[in-house]
Amino acid sequence: MENDKEISEENKVTQQQVEKTDLGNQHESKDEVSQEDANPEENQHDHDHDDHHEEEHHVDYGNFSKKQLLSALKGLMEKGNYVKYDPVVNDIKTHFEEDHFNKEKEEALKSFVQEGGAEDDFFYRQSEDDKLFFALYGEFKNRRSSQIKELEESKEKNLYAKNQILEQLRELVDGEETTHSISTIKDIQKEWKEIGPVPGSQNKNLWASYNALMDRFYDNRSIYFELKELDRKKNLESKLELCSKAEALDKEEDLRTAIKTLNELHEEFKHIGPVPRDEQEAVWQRFKAASDAIYAKRKAYYESQKEVFKDNQTKKEELIQTLNGFKDFKANRIKEWNAKTKEILEIQKQWEAIGPVPRESGREINRSFWGAFKHFFHNKNLFFKELDEIRRINKEKAEELIKVAESYQDSTDWQNTSNSLIKLQQDWKKLGPTPEKVRDDLYKRFKTACDTFFDNRRQANKEINEEFDKNLTLKEEVCEKIKSLPEGGEFTVENLEKLVAEYNAIGFVPRKNIKEIASKFNEAVESCVEKLDTDGENREEFLFRLNLNKIQGDPNSDRVFNKKEHGIRKQISDLENNITLWKNNLEFFASSKTADKLKNQFDEKIEKAEEEIEKLKKKLSILREF
Repeated sequence: MENDKEISEENKVTQQQVEKTDLGNQHESKDEVSQEDANPEENQHDHDHDDHHEEEHHVDYGNFSKKQLLSALKGLMEKGNYVKYDPVVNDIKTHFEEDHFNKEKEEALKSFVQEGGAEDDFFYRQSEDDKLFFALYGEFKNRRSSQIKELEESKEKNLYAKNQILEQLRELVDGEETTHSISTIKDIQKEWKEIGPVPGSQNKNLWASYNALMDRFYDNRSIYFELKELDRKKNLESKLELCSKAEALDKEEDLRTAIKTLNELHEEFKHIGPVPRDEQEAVWQRFKAASDAIYAKRKAYYESQKEVFKDNQTKKEELIQTLNGFKDFKANRIKEWNAKTKEILEIQKQWEAIGPVPRESGREINRSFWGAFKHFFHNKNLFFKELDEIRRINKEKAEELIKVAESYQDSTDWQNTSNSLIKLQQDWKKLGPTPEKVRDDLYKRFKTACDTFFDNRRQANKEINEEFDKNLTLKEEVCEKIKSLPEGGEFTVENLEKLVAEYNAIGFVPRKNIKEIASKFNEAVESCVEKLDTDGENREEFLFRLNLNKIQGDPNSDRVFNKKEHGIRKQISDLENNITLWKNNLEFFASSKTADKLKNQFDEKIEKAEEEIEKLKKKLSILREF
């Protein structure tokens, strides 16, 4: 019965604490512990704290570009408090969609329809920034859901932990007095303070039960009354120290730092514990006055910003006028576009450095600036699209040239292929710009194909030149043999012809030595011919045959032989025609001394012509031997 009575009293006190907290009554008749730990200080602190965070994180995102909104979202992701910053993220998303994404999508649809596309066929391709933003937003929401779940689970665990402490506290209150009771109660207070938040519906009841049990602990243990008073005095000293720190914040120039520090002081003030009853109201009013001074500064700061925002608006409107001058800029060179882009980006830096404008003007100001900004870059993008098309076409031309060059790289037709590759190199120089990312690769492939051929040609020419040098030496040796032939005992036509044939069989000599060796050869042969003992007809045949032997060594010998054959046949045909004409004319001569004389002349011509024909036919016969 006695135990039931105590439980009933505890529940009664608990109910009183709930009612007392709801009404904000600061005068508890029971004990300072209960009155201070569940009093309006807690409600006042929580209210100021929440107001502070609401204002601290209020930013006008209407002035932000897509990249700035993306950066802001990343920054909030990094802070980790997803539940707290959820309204801010929703505001960022609204501005991202309304100020940027939806407008860009509408412009793309409008352009698509204007170009002849059907609206139902339209598919908007998001930019990389769009994809990243919506991915981050989805990730934020997922993390927020997980955090809410974790918080709820954590609160349930904390609720269980605090109920366990209450059970431990009840056992301590209802148990027998020990020398360790005070240290135990301090440990309980510390553990209670370190436990995190619990579900809101349970918070007041928990605090009421906790404070009631603490009151009972101190009331039931009068032996420790002096210790309790000493403890309250220590708490008073701690709270007075916090008051001094709060008052010192009035000198802090950085308002954000002051607000943050003040919130930390409020949290510490709340958990210190009870102070003597007669000091309670005074110490709280002192702490509250110091806090109100800081909050007043914060309010005044936001009021003073209105004029600053108006000044910012004036500055931004001036920048908009400057930027409008760039909207219709046109140029045909990348350098000019890049120079103008630097000027635009410098204006953007000035814009971003100015700061926010009044909320009622922010959206229109932002729309005007970024509209002109986007218009310039739209024109720039059109220029680069045209340039990209030119580069694409040039890339295809370059690949065709590379394909042809690669087909030549293993050729051994040195002269013709060399001419073809030189022509390709000239065509390559005439190519316009190609895509930058493949430009080096295209040139490398083309150069490799050309270099491969010319390296092969250089190597082959080196070998050929060595062979030509050797042939020159051999031909010089033959020339010396021909030159010294008359001095030996075997100076015959046959031996001379053999040496001439040996000379012709040797092959090519270096280009720079062709005339020189030919001159030596002709001089050597002519010196031998002059010393040969042959009659007129045999000599003529020999010289003709010798001349053919010399021609045989020429690279174009077939063409020369054909030309000579054609010339001889023409001579024969002309002579035969003349003989026929002359014979016909003889039939008209009358018998007279004058006529006989003419007949003899024509007979002589016919005879000589027939002899010449025989000689020419003999030359044809000799020519067929080669």
